[in-house]
Amino acid sequence: MVSAMASGQGKTSVTAALARKLARQGKRVRVFKCGPDFIDPTLLERASGAPVHTLDLWMVGPDLCRQQLAQAALAADVILIEGVMGLYDGTPSSADVAREFGVPVMAVIDASAMAQTAGALVHGLRDYGPVEMAGVIANRVASSGHAAMVAASLRDIPLFATLPRQDKSLPERHLGLVLPNEVNDIDAMLDQLADQLAFDDAAWNTLRTTRIAIPPAPAASPTPLSGKTIAVARDAAFIFLYPANVDTLRQLGATLVYFSPLADEPVPQNADAVYLPGGYPELHAQTLSQASTWQASIRAAHADGTPIVAECGGMMALASSLTDQSGASWPMADLLPGAVTMQKRLAGLGSQGWTTADGILRGHTFHYSKLETAVTPLARTVKHPSGVEGEALYQVGSLTASYFHAYFPSNPAAVASLFMKRAS
Repeated sequence: MVSAMASGQGKTSVTAALARKLARQGKRVRVFKCGPDFIDPTLLERASGAPVHTLDLWMVGPDLCRQQLAQAALAADVILIEGVMGLYDGTPSSADVAREFGVPVMAVIDASAMAQTAGALVHGLRDYGPVEMAGVIANRVASSGHAAMVAASLRDIPLFATLPRQDKSLPERHLGLVLPNEVNDIDAMLDQLADQLAFDDAAWNTLRTTRIAIPPAPAASPTPLSGKTIAVARDAAFIFLYPANVDTLRQLGATLVYFSPLADEPVPQNADAVYLPGGYPELHAQTLSQASTWQASIRAAHADGTPIVAECGGMMALASSLTDQSGASWPMADLLPGAVTMQKRLAGLGSQGWTTADGILRGHTFHYSKLETAVTPLARTVKHPSGVEGEALYQVGSLTASYFHAYFPSNPAAVASLFMKRAS
């Protein structure tokens, strides 16, 4: 478990550097990400060369987390788990995940403005929980002398590696890191991080093996979507899609086809349902507003009663209008009457659950826009762990739309119901 005292310490950069370095050594590397996140996993997948799945004791659940870890352990030499925020932040926290599965913690510290105090920080991280502290990776280290002072302060905790301050950092935007396919020299940056990550070989040789019990094989699940084709929007505007959601739809029996609204591609004619995941429609609002073929096709699908599931960015693209960060307003597909406006501050964040007829469907929300609409919500999610009211869920004809990002494996039956045509 690669964790830290807080966000901003360099967990993602260090995890990516570690994954790329180990992969270049010929090791089979699998990376997981703690907590709901679409963006960091894309970088970690690029660094490791393998899909990155989510570990979250509430949203995913302990059993499915254990199943994913066991499957990865059968196929990999090394498993890295990037924590979320600080080690003890959140309910559940990264520390909870580490303790649940007996995984030792590698603490990343930003050493740029400290030396011997690093020891006090790391011992506090270890003892507060407590957690098993495997060691430390010191980020933004100025020199070998600086590294030596940090190492001496750690006492009985080994310094496993150091990474110097980077002249060029990974670019960011309002939702987090810029996606790897938008950065021309991303592989060169990852290779440089890997080259600069200086290992202490003796310390690395002390790492113990973590054993993950292989859970019983899950019972064969029903396939209520057998014979159904689901069209999934997939391009730079609709990029936030859990690999597990895709897997769940296929396990439910669906055949998936992909299309690009940004390229003005229509909804495929053979589609029995449409899935519009989240992403960055606000960065492509002008292009989407001019995609007349795409807009006509989604309106036709809606008029025909085709089930449409739109999450966050997907919902934004189906509103009447979208006002971007510059203040320019663009007409959207207008299936959900209302206006979406980008905000300068975060408008929604955190784990949430939707109580459906088939039980609770778990997921999260993370957005910088607001929707003003006269449509009465069908229901509202409940925030975890506070229990207070969360995001609105709207139903307009065959459209179900919300800022809520559902994690499909948490309730496959509820997901199947969303993608099945309702009786008229």
